[in-house]
Amino acid sequence: MYKKLSIKEWAVEDRPREKLLQKGIRSLSDAELMAILIGSGNTEESAVELSRRILAQAGNNLNELGKRQVNDLLKFKGIGEAKAVNILAALELGRRRKEQTPAEKLVVTASRDAADYFRPLLEDLPVEEFWVLLLNRSNTVLDRFMFSQGGLTGTVIDVRIILKTALEKLASAIILCHNHPSGSTKPSDADRNITRKIKHAAEIMEISVLDHIIIAHHQYFSFADEGIL
Repeated sequence: MYKKLSIKEWAVEDRPREKLLQKGIRSLSDAELMAILIGSGNTEESAVELSRRILAQAGNNLNELGKRQVNDLLKFKGIGEAKAVNILAALELGRRRKEQTPAEKLVVTASRDAADYFRPLLEDLPVEEFWVLLLNRSNTVLDRFMFSQGGLTGTVIDVRIILKTALEKLASAIILCHNHPSGSTKPSDADRNITRKIKHAAEIMEISVLDHIIIAHHQYFSFADEGIL
């Protein structure tokens, strides 16, 4: 009768940790990397097999997996809170690593520059976040701030705080950005209203609102490009 082998019984070069040490981290598949995080599987699956199943449920897409919550991962036999937290923490570290582009070196010359800047932060989040990019007269990024989380219709965007922050940083222009977890880039009425409100208030302070970018998965929408700013 066939006996299922545990990872400890695999050939040394096939065990994720040993494979990493012998062949380097790039030699590991996504499932093998996740297996290192969770350490063990369940009575029916090895850590690698369990990891493959978790990835398959997310379409073998790490961005999709990054949208999962702890409770989503707890549905898998062998995944407790500690393992679920390990997986989500690793994905968040990967997201933050992509963010580590020195803001002071970025010059925004087109909507795509702003969209590419915000994608690592926003495109795979399960909730809406509203950010503001602060620029000098040369359109060089001075700083960025998140001003709300949870959706434009569910939170209050305080225009005074946005402008106060822009003035403190001596910004000459700002770019607004938020994400749509639904995947649609179409601006809502709330999106349009808050854009008009911020643009009107900023004009009084002689601060230009250059664009409002909506990030949705691998797409983006630019108010400036569409001529509705």
